[in-house]
Amino acid sequence: MKPGIITISREFGSGGREVGEKLANRLGVPFYDREIITETAYKTGFAEEYVKKQGEYASARNWFEYSFSARSSSFGMSPEDYLWSKQREVILDLSRKGPCVIVGRCADYILRERKDVLNVFIHASVEKRKRRITEVYKEAEHSDRMLRDIDKKRSFNYKYYTEQTWGKSQNYDITLDSGTLGIDCCVDILLELCGRDIEK
Repeated sequence: MKPGIITISREFGSGGREVGEKLANRLGVPFYDREIITETAYKTGFAEEYVKKQGEYASARNWFEYSFSARSSSFGMSPEDYLWSKQREVILDLSRKGPCVIVGRCADYILRERKDVLNVFIHASVEKRKRRITEVYKEAEHSDRMLRDIDKKRSFNYKYYTEQTWGKSQNYDITLDSGTLGIDCCVDILLELCGRDIEK
């Protein structure tokens, strides 16, 4: 069965978002990233900036701390868990509208019951990710530690809500090294997996 929905998980600075956006354009399907933030903010009443950060990144310094921060049953559902539940609803609602590309936010896990989903993980070396952030986004150079800290926060968040390991190859249908292959080559590979001819 050809996939109707593609989820893109990615290391920070790997260009995974660009891969997803280009793929959606080539397939002629919706691309969901910012829309998830906006709709979740509307449903929860949280500020979009809060949703952007807390919806994908853990705020704690380690997984143990994150697991127990503001999550005592005596206080009911924490803001983080409430945000997760509403973000999950948004992703499920968007997936029901038809074929699409969804970036991040545990979409691969949320849609795990569907048979028409292709789960992708985009990664690259630290050096190539640092170079991309500096050249493409015109930001000051990030340190190795900063890049790893950002990915660690994504990993903590993913592990807490899915009980799976973020970035582990067995959890995805395909993993691609954008630093070696390049963004456009990653898009071409995914187009072929989706059963689409590559325009030369």
